[in-house]
Amino acid sequence: MEIKYQLKSLSQRRSEPFTPEDNIGFGRIRTDHMFLMDYDNSQWLNPRIIPYGPLPISPGAMALHYGQAIFEGAKAFLHSDEEIYTFRLDKNTERLNESAKIMCMPEVPKEMQMQAIEALIDVERLWFPRQTGACLYIRPFLFATEDNISVRSSQNYTFCVMLSPSGAYYPEGNNNAISLLISKTYHRAVSGGTGSAKAAGNYAASLRAGIAAKEKGAAQVLYLDSTNQRIEEAGAMNHFHVLKDGSIIIPEFTDTILKSITSQSVLALGELLGCNIRQETVYLDKFIADIESGDIVEAGGFGTAAVVSAVGHYIFEDGTKLKVGNGEVGPTTHKLYALYSAIQTGQHPDELAWLKQVPHRLA
Repeated sequence: MEIKYQLKSLSQRRSEPFTPEDNIGFGRIRTDHMFLMDYDNSQWLNPRIIPYGPLPISPGAMALHYGQAIFEGAKAFLHSDEEIYTFRLDKNTERLNESAKIMCMPEVPKEMQMQAIEALIDVERLWFPRQTGACLYIRPFLFATEDNISVRSSQNYTFCVMLSPSGAYYPEGNNNAISLLISKTYHRAVSGGTGSAKAAGNYAASLRAGIAAKEKGAAQVLYLDSTNQRIEEAGAMNHFHVLKDGSIIIPEFTDTILKSITSQSVLALGELLGCNIRQETVYLDKFIADIESGDIVEAGGFGTAAVVSAVGHYIFEDGTKLKVGNGEVGPTTHKLYALYSAIQTGQHPDELAWLKQVPHRLA
């Protein structure tokens, strides 16, 4: 793929390393440029890197009417050798194409996605935030652009990649546990739907449930399956819990659960952590009983942004609370977060070959 570079002039671009004094938050800042590519006549055309800015889109663009829009979220890290490394980006490219299949959209060849993201990071190297716990958050997305209001799949699409220099998701560190609302009213997905796709509409559907959770004093919702028997997801994260023997349990992936790359990675870290990590069907009634008996000692969620979020309490819709362990971040959760972050940032050997150095193309 031959990428066209239409860059800002040197006087308009960042010319020095980004060294913020305060925590810059997560996902708020944009870099100078973005990658774009168009789909027409069954082929991808005009790959280009241009200044970041508004996208021209017709009022009749089918993404605006029928929700054909998917996205991904990945991270890149600056290591001590002053090189930038992406983390498991190959898994993100695969998952974007799985989402595309579910949403009846064209796949973006994995090699194209990788080249586009690496080229954009290469252009924006100076934007990496020199701050503890920082990253370059990578947001590729794909949406339907055909101007047509017939209810069918679009024939035209745009693939875009933008970057967000981001600080630690939790400025105070992963030292505070959150609460989740156990809801039998709101459901994230049903079997046969789009729950396993990273589709924009799935996140829109979660907003009402999120408001209900905050009204009960919870950070997010613990989603159950449509029969209210099985645990599925923790807000926008995969759920997990820790047994008193140290085992980590993640609900089995189904067509109503987004296959978290963080969860997939954690499943491979058992030997390094020195514990058993496995997937099971998790039934709500037994889950509650095991917390009450002390058989479950920790719980939380896995996701790209925060990596690990510990859950200290579950709140029921009648307002009663269920405390997990001592209600604080447990030792297994701490150990997992520390190992995972150390691998990402190059402070622990990359024994599983999850990191890829971003090549220098413009040097």
